Amino acid sequence: MSTSINLDIDTAEVNHAEPDALPYLGFSDSNMALNQMLKITEDLRHVYQEKKEALLATNAAHHEVLMRLAMAAEFRDEDTGVHIIRIGYMAEKLSLLLGQSEEFGFMIRLAAPMHDVGKIGIPDSILKKPGKLDPDERVIMDTHSEIGYKILANSSVPLFQLAATVALTHHEKFDGTGYPNKSVGKNIAVAGRIVALIDFFDALTMDRCYRKSFSDDVAMEMVLEQKSKHFDPEIVDVFLANIDEFIALRQRINLNPINYAQLINYSLETFNAELRTQPAV
Repeated sequence: MSTSINLDIDTAEVNHAEPDALPYLGFSDSNMALNQMLKITEDLRHVYQEKKEALLATNAAHHEVLMRLAMAAEFRDEDTGVHIIRIGYMAEKLSLLLGQSEEFGFMIRLAAPMHDVGKIGIPDSILKKPGKLDPDERVIMDTHSEIGYKILANSSVPLFQLAATVALTHHEKFDGTGYPNKSVGKNIAVAGRIVALIDFFDALTMDRCYRKSFSDDVAMEMVLEQKSKHFDPEIVDVFLANIDEFIALRQRINLNPINYAQLINYSLETFNAELRTQPAV
């Protein structure tokens, strides 16, 4: 959490200060002291603005690096890249419905697309295999969560830390049968529990190299079947209670695909507002 310093000093107040009230700065002329104070105030304002702009630029660079890594992983998996945009917005929406803060919603919007970044380390012969993976191939495929974690971990940047958590935990299952650590229930990070469900539903409803997409109704049944097994029951209930909103959001994104820069800059509210006149189909 960064700490900001308010340097919005009112120059007018300094201009109207009584000369006798100015602190003694070693000047024989009070006007000279006043001018020096004004110069110091202006210099401080410039320094603050420069540091603020540098911080914003650094944050933007962090976001861009994450999104480019996510896109690289998705393109290797023969996806158009829209999947990671959907994952970001739907994870944000679900987190807000679960009562998480807007700050967390923003962070998970940017971190969720990194869930499969570890696929960068999986051979194409396994990643793009059109049929079912054999046991040995499945073991290799399942390492992508730990690969992703190692790529993102050990960073002091909060966004990278959350993305590392998502990469590591999004294949854990609520009943403890997931991987890589067989974590159970609420011991799984909430970000991982959210992304697990969103990724599952979205992946089921899109064509993959090894199968055609399932209908929304079938996907919903499969989610419900995994309640308290794969997924946190509370998260399942909230998701299914608002399923029409999630489907409408997904379809709007499909009809109006955006890039990673827009994902960063367009809040969920802004995205919906700009597409309000464009009905989902």
